[in-house]
Amino acid sequence: MSRWQAKQEEAPQAPALTIDALGKKCPIPIIWLAEQINQVPMNSVVSVLADDPAAFTDIPAWCRLKSHKHVATFELPEGGWAIHVRRNY
Repeated sequence: MSRWQAKQEEAPQAPALTIDALGKKCPIPIIWLAEQINQVPMNSVVSVLADDPAAFTDIPAWCRLKSHKHVATFELPEGGWAIHVRRNY
């Protein structure tokens, strides 16, 4: 198996921190993310749980603005999303 194949089969990185912003309106999820992202080691993932539709687009936009990486967004069974952000600095 090549290194490329092995890398493609790796499981997603588990979040080092989960921020529960369910039920909160924007900009609260982004404010909490900005306040807490420096609490995790470099290259770690923070998961923001949010159900405000604005967070779905605003958190990835915040990542581009602040040079962090939007890793993925996962739908939650109870509604909302888990938005994964990798700390880049």
